[in-house]
Amino acid sequence: MSALPPFTNEPLTDFTNPDNIAAQEAALRSVAAGFGATYPLIIAGERRMTAETFTSNNPSHPGQVLATFAKAGVAEANEAVEAAHKRFKTWQYTPAGERAGYLLAAAKGLRERRFEFNAIEIYEAGKSWVEADADVAEAIDFLEFYAREALRLAEKQPVTPLAGEENSVFYIPLGVGAIIPPWNFPGAIMIGLTSSALVAGNTVVLKPASATPWIAAKFVELLEEVGVPSGVVTFLPGPGGVMGDALTQHPLTRFISFTGSREVGLRINELAAKAQPGQIWVKRAILEMGGKDAIVVDETADLDAAAAGIVASAFGFQGQKCSACSRAVIVESVYDAVLEKVVERAKSLSVGDPDQRATFMGPVVDAAAERKILDYIAIGKGEGRLVLGGEKLDREGYFIQPTIIADVAPTARIAQEEIFGPVLAFIKAKDFDEALDIANGTEYGLTGALFSRDRARLERARREFHVGNLYFNRKCTGALVGAHPFGGFNMSGTDSKAGGRDYLLLFTQMKSVGEKIG
Repeated sequence: MSALPPFTNEPLTDFTNPDNIAAQEAALRSVAAGFGATYPLIIAGERRMTAETFTSNNPSHPGQVLATFAKAGVAEANEAVEAAHKRFKTWQYTPAGERAGYLLAAAKGLRERRFEFNAIEIYEAGKSWVEADADVAEAIDFLEFYAREALRLAEKQPVTPLAGEENSVFYIPLGVGAIIPPWNFPGAIMIGLTSSALVAGNTVVLKPASATPWIAAKFVELLEEVGVPSGVVTFLPGPGGVMGDALTQHPLTRFISFTGSREVGLRINELAAKAQPGQIWVKRAILEMGGKDAIVVDETADLDAAAAGIVASAFGFQGQKCSACSRAVIVESVYDAVLEKVVERAKSLSVGDPDQRATFMGPVVDAAAERKILDYIAIGKGEGRLVLGGEKLDREGYFIQPTIIADVAPTARIAQEEIFGPVLAFIKAKDFDEALDIANGTEYGLTGALFSRDRARLERARREFHVGNLYFNRKCTGALVGAHPFGGFNMSGTDSKAGGRDYLLLFTQMKSVGEKIG
């Protein structure tokens, strides 16, 4: 493979351009014309249906079936791992250049079908045009970045010279990986988890999120179109708990790559740690498990910029991001001013069908999410002062108003527990010292931001604000591949740093070979 140009992030689509608007509208119509298709499992390259099926539905119009899927169970999970293990025996020796070539070809295909994939996310996940487009752009970034990383790791690695010996080290793949992505970034994270494991030389069993299997099915089709050999990727839609346990516990599973809730991540970690009969390795669990992210604003900050960053971070994609700002921690001398500015900005947010270009907030993902969020809002009303929102929209679909609850204690439930919805707790701190303590005062440690013009405070936060991804004078969402390797501390996971130079090492192991010469 010829040398690749340096990695650069994929540009976002300009939706003020009439040509792009027309292209996205056409893609929405085209995708809608295909509603109702049925997708089988794919095990060892064989497509098959099962006795039971399930559907992917539009959260804006829950009665609208987008696609129907074969529903795998424990038997299919076990068969899938065994087939993937058999396929690994030959796939592991595929040259890095060939593996990288598949990712680069998939990135090209995704660019060409970008508006189609955007449309699927708009319908299936309830993402706005802008959020869907950013998700697909990130997916392209992962493909491009990990292709380059695989080539870098395949280069000759440095070792200390030793007289009388010829020594080398190189990276080899692990084996079968269980890939369990979330529904909230159904393109980017699903593609990132799948492609990183694949390009490192592993075979993968992809169990897509039950709420968003359609885009995963389309990506697997794309991998087949660009020539990824049969059996390297298994497509295994099915219920999360049953399937996740079966895939994690199988003795031939070598690693589990998971993004999702703290509760499920800890269960995977526990199950993976217990050796099963016939298991001959210690499984790896690569876990990203959410956050309770804070934006801190001190009295020196640009308050308008802080308000804009808080609103974008709290309510983008309905707050359904592990990186979302769910706590605004404000120094008391500017607390009222920042609260007023945030409320005024949030009042102007449009909530409605995400297939409409002007929509900022669409629906939450499903009925269970809606119930959980409304329950937390009810709790929050007893823990603080409701200043905005707090209600479900009186219409079809899972729509909840942007909600702000002020005067919340740092130890309140809505200040400690991950809500995963458009709910923002405002917390007052007497000074910067207390604000930093509050920001660090949860069991999570994923993202955070500080708005301040005080250089000493910025540098102190650099050292003491204990999160995996920290931002100064900007929003706490929107990590870019390569620029912001992503992953968190504490109960936010294993700090895997997706989109960073260390990431592919998680899916490989180093082998050292020494040969006596002379």
